[in-house]
Amino acid sequence: MGDGAQGRAEIIGLLRQHEVGPVKRLGQNFLVDPNTIRKIVDLAGVGRGDAVLEVGAGTGTLTLALAATGAAVLTYEVDERLAPVLEQVLDGVDNVDLRLADAAAAPVPAGQWTVVANLPYYLSTTLVLDWLQTGPQPERFVVMVQREVADRLTAGPGSRIYGIPSVIARLYGRPRLAFTVPPTVFYPQPEVDSAVVEITRLEEVSPHAQSAARLAATAFGQRRKMLRRSLAEAVPEAEAVLSAAGIDPSSRPEELGVDSFLALAEVIDG
Repeated sequence: MGDGAQGRAEIIGLLRQHEVGPVKRLGQNFLVDPNTIRKIVDLAGVGRGDAVLEVGAGTGTLTLALAATGAAVLTYEVDERLAPVLEQVLDGVDNVDLRLADAAAAPVPAGQWTVVANLPYYLSTTLVLDWLQTGPQPERFVVMVQREVADRLTAGPGSRIYGIPSVIARLYGRPRLAFTVPPTVFYPQPEVDSAVVEITRLEEVSPHAQSAARLAATAFGQRRKMLRRSLAEAVPEAEAVLSAAGIDPSSRPEELGVDSFLALAEVIDG
């Protein structure tokens, strides 16, 4: 069935054949570089017996490459105009379940899933963080996102871009930036760089993770303030509670690692 390595000319030809153009509000920047597709699939490491969830099938190039591994691929595409393109590209491929629907509005199926996707920019942060927090599926993410999003998901304490996405990603998983991608591998070319992020869900998530995420959201809502002030309304006797958790009340949220937010949540939860 081939490995799905459609090139720029083939993808543009498909779109023109079916009189379909990219829509900016849907974040449609189609991957047109076979080498990048292969790197994503190699990083995903999926094969026969594995279940893959793709968000944004687009022209089907990543879909085909994933299917060529033998994995069972469930792929969503919200743009129904692309239906004839995908029907043509996926004709005869029997291990792909194509659904013309919004993946963000659909429940994640039960079972062991790996998300592999070139995520639309407008959706990427929300989708990844929502699915991480409502687990236990998917087990792993290998996703292309805007470079700025990748940096925020993988940032550590002390960084100016360390924030709520960074904390949530580490409360529920192990995030890492796998590799960066230039605008030239897309059609049309975006104005920013992209990156592929890998997040593996933690085998055991702390029972205080949700509380820690809420505390982080409160703290980062006033990130320039010391914690004893930014948490004052949400946490009675905030200074004493912070001290009990082993946290300097004069610290600012970007100084706290995930373990500190969990320690604070544990003291509050009792």
